[in-house]
Amino acid sequence: MSSGGIRSPDLRGAMLGAVPGLVGVGVFSAVINLLALTGSVYMLQIYDRVLPSQSVPTLVGFTVGMLGLYAVYGLLDFVRLRLLVRIGNRLHKNLQQRVFGLSLSLPLIGGQDANRIQPLRDLDQIRGFLSGLGPTVIFDAPWIPFYLLIIYLLHPALGLLATSGAIIVVLLTVIAEVLGRASAARASETMVSQRNLADSGRRNAEVVRAMGLSGRLARRWSEINHAYLTHQERLSDIVGATGALSRALRMALQSSVLGLGAYLVIGGEASPGVIIASSILLGRSLAPVDAALANWRGFAAFRQSYSQLAKVLAVVGGHEEVMELPRPQAALAVEDLTIAPPGQQKPTVANVSFSLSGGAGMAIVGPSGSGKTTLVRALVGVWQPLRGRVRLDEASLDQWNSEELGAHVGYLPQDVELFDGTVADNISRFGGKDDAKGVLAAARAAGIDKMIMRLPNGFQTRVGEGGAALSAGQRQLVGLARALYGDPFLVVLDEPNSNLDVDGDAALAGAILGVRRRGGIVIIVAHRPSALTNIDKVLVMSNGMLHSFGSREEVLANVIRPFPTPAERQASVVPMQKGVSGHA
Repeated sequence: MSSGGIRSPDLRGAMLGAVPGLVGVGVFSAVINLLALTGSVYMLQIYDRVLPSQSVPTLVGFTVGMLGLYAVYGLLDFVRLRLLVRIGNRLHKNLQQRVFGLSLSLPLIGGQDANRIQPLRDLDQIRGFLSGLGPTVIFDAPWIPFYLLIIYLLHPALGLLATSGAIIVVLLTVIAEVLGRASAARASETMVSQRNLADSGRRNAEVVRAMGLSGRLARRWSEINHAYLTHQERLSDIVGATGALSRALRMALQSSVLGLGAYLVIGGEASPGVIIASSILLGRSLAPVDAALANWRGFAAFRQSYSQLAKVLAVVGGHEEVMELPRPQAALAVEDLTIAPPGQQKPTVANVSFSLSGGAGMAIVGPSGSGKTTLVRALVGVWQPLRGRVRLDEASLDQWNSEELGAHVGYLPQDVELFDGTVADNISRFGGKDDAKGVLAAARAAGIDKMIMRLPNGFQTRVGEGGAALSAGQRQLVGLARALYGDPFLVVLDEPNSNLDVDGDAALAGAILGVRRRGGIVIIVAHRPSALTNIDKVLVMSNGMLHSFGSREEVLANVIRPFPTPAERQASVVPMQKGVSGHA
């Protein structure tokens, strides 16, 4: 895939930072290629000077010199490879945080298509290529004409034969590139689809097992794998055919050079040493072509990864420095907010406006598909609006650095995802182990400090990937504590009681009241009436638009059936949206 002329300042800057090291590699390559003449010169001297003179001291002198030069050759080649490894690692270090952040934000920008883009894999591919033998081909290839010129100086006929053969071998390499480019790109795309399907199956292992989907997913995976193997076979056939033809041609060419050299010696037009020297020089001149064919898949993968990464970095853009803003503490304002899912232009929420002051608690209610979750994703800056603004103390969210904004926002999504680490790590948002007081305060605010103490290792209990070691209710409460960590000004909870029992509902109500008492703003998406405890405002969504907004008593009286008593609330299992849908 070509980048289409798209340039990425980040990637270009990282590559420019590698230029001094690459210049060093070029210098080492020049000396190495000059030292590669050692074998030819040595054999020329053996046949033209040592054998006619029968001088052992001369033989010993040339041999010692040859061994010394080859020792230097080996040392410089080793240093060149070490330098390439460090160039690749340095480029990786310069881009790793930027690319990792990009990989985290891609699903929020590109939607479902983002699953096919893997910038971390592309960066690893670039680093692997730069750290291997691939770049040496680029530095050695310009020396092919130099070796052919030396052969020409030995005798013009040998030079013409070697040049003709080298041109044919290089053309074969170019043909392999042209023919194999499409297959290499398709093989890479199907490999990504294959991995995505396997990862999705692992994430949903319970559903796959319970609903008997393993056979169907296996068949789907086999279809993708068949396409991948087909493209790989085509690429291997192309590279293998050109490689085999190139090898056969090189061997025939070297034998032809030997034969022509012998003919010239018989005719008295060249010395015996020319025969061996020209053969060695020809082999050395075609060595970069051998290396190119051997590393062909690496070349193809590097080209595609570089193009894809440059394109993604250019489209997403770099992080602009923004001025640090004071901690919000007064109000939240939403102005004509229109939102569409990432990668789409058709809005699912349109023209929503409301404002809340510090200490307010608001519930967002409405039927399924009315836009509640879409709205809260925009409120916390997860999805970017098509139009309108979300403001904290008059500053729109795009004026904040994402790291700084995150310290002032607490968010509990519908699907609570915990990271592999301890309970304390997850609550502290992996902020380190130096804030035990903050972790304990967040746990107490969520009402789960005693529950955590009963875990096998308390706050140091590892939760496993996705929080697998905890129950659904425990994961939700730990996610609530994470949202409350650091006393954020804005706390947004999407169906926070979907997995909670009566005690969990009480803890949630206490957490909401605690945020409001310290002057923060709480917004919850509610389907169960119990979530409206300690809430003073209600916003009703219907068909992606704001249906009603006002005090809880006013909205409940005009839109929703009367709010139940505590006894009715505990017995209630009827989703609230049934009462709203009639007013859509």
